[in-house]
Amino acid sequence: MIFITAKFRVRPADADRWPQIAADFTTATRAEPGCLWFDWSRSLDDPTEYVLVEAFRDDEAGAAHVQSAHFREAQRTLPPHLAETPRIVNASVPQDDWSLLGEMAVPGDA
Repeated sequence: MIFITAKFRVRPADADRWPQIAADFTTATRAEPGCLWFDWSRSLDDPTEYVLVEAFRDDEAGAAHVQSAHFREAQRTLPPHLAETPRIVNASVPQDDWSLLGEMAVPGDA
């Protein structure tokens, strides 16, 4: 799978509304057949920073994502709400779901 994590620094005036600002893009991306997950989190230390954790089945699904109409629309509508260019980590990993964190295993959890 393609595993991507991106940090979005949002303009302070838009920080509380970011989930609504990105809602159409989020919904459309989650509906893509090759999308495994597309989840936003807000930083506990910086209320203007959102972290996006996303994964796509394979290179083909990743290419379909960046070529989609909703991606092109996001390229137009999201940057005016950003304070800086998002930062990204993008990697191909040989798995298709989350692994268990064995170092913090919950007794009785399989």
